[in-house]
Amino acid sequence: MTSVEQERPRALLAGASRRWVRLLPWGLAFVLCVALLPTTIQVLTVDYGLHGGVASVLAVAQSAPLLLAVTRPLQAWYVIFAADVAGALALLTTDYEQRHEWPFPPMEIVGYIGLCLALGLRESRRTLLLVWLATAAANAGLLFVAPDRGNDRSALLMILSGVTLLLTGVLRERSEVQRRLAEQETISEAERGRRTLLEERARIARELHDVVAHHMSVITVQADTAEYRLDGLPPDVRGEFTSIAATARESLGEMRRLLGVLRNEETHGEFAPQPGLTQIGQLVEATARAGGPVEFTPCDADVPEAVGLSAYRIVQEALANVVRHAPGATTRVSLSVPEGGNRLAVLVVNGPPPELPAAPLEQSGTGHGLVGMRERVRLVGGTFDAGPLPDGGFRVAAHLPLGEKDLT
Repeated sequence: MTSVEQERPRALLAGASRRWVRLLPWGLAFVLCVALLPTTIQVLTVDYGLHGGVASVLAVAQSAPLLLAVTRPLQAWYVIFAADVAGALALLTTDYEQRHEWPFPPMEIVGYIGLCLALGLRESRRTLLLVWLATAAANAGLLFVAPDRGNDRSALLMILSGVTLLLTGVLRERSEVQRRLAEQETISEAERGRRTLLEERARIARELHDVVAHHMSVITVQADTAEYRLDGLPPDVRGEFTSIAATARESLGEMRRLLGVLRNEETHGEFAPQPGLTQIGQLVEATARAGGPVEFTPCDADVPEAVGLSAYRIVQEALANVVRHAPGATTRVSLSVPEGGNRLAVLVVNGPPPELPAAPLEQSGTGHGLVGMRERVRLVGGTFDAGPLPDGGFRVAAHLPLGEKDLT
């Protein structure tokens, strides 16, 4: 059942977002079929003098497959093309007025052009070329068989079908190119987001190593010097301190080996001491010098190094976004420990820029800076919220726990 459904061809314009567009091919096919079926019977019997039974069979074969053309236009073309050629041959047995078109009467041309629209929107360029060549060959062959029946409009079907196939084929290929470009842009955007996330995680790992390494070094030094600083330690206690120091040194060695995979020749500057809350004031001053007024509310709380580092990076990215996307906007940076004292609240709010820039200062911006902020907040088990404000500004808010969820 599933394989049959997968093989079932899709209708023309089935991928359109609007329902009326998806129903449009069915509506046009139905209108053409209902209009052409009685018209063809009437014209073939009255104007061309064809027998009523033959005219009815030809009318059904030339009109009914138009409904099939919505899902299988090439199969519909086989039936209609054969019926049109058979109709032209059948008209050779009648004696109609010379002013009537032959080999293809007007109603057959209308139906065939509708069929060509479906073919052009579905089939490949090679198929469309073969269809037109078959149409031209049939038109020329019939005129060769009965040259006295032709007139100035005998090549009308060949010309109109060629133009229709060409235009709809170009339209289909253009639409296909646009669809593939949109898909590629979506894939590229997802890849950029994934790459940004991986790079930010690697950067966090490098920075966290420096924070944790400091504490591990302190543990090692304290354990190594315990027997000299503390008098009268029993031998088993000294052995315990020695074991602690050895374990700490081994852990530091493992971290350095793992960090070697993450570091590269472009990350030498990251060996410097990692910033914290005390350096956020320097970020604010730098942003103010760039031309945007910044109001800063500092916090003197003693926070773990990993939390301070995360707060610094969040404020750094938020202020960088202000400079990029809202130059000159009034900005407020606030650090606080709300009542309860178990979380550090980081808030960066900017208003709309005084003047909208003619173009963004950074054309390649994709909003992936928020990915890094969320990842840092997630690292310490906090909460993060960011989004535009009604007045045209932007708000970034993070709450970083100061208790047991901190990694240091």
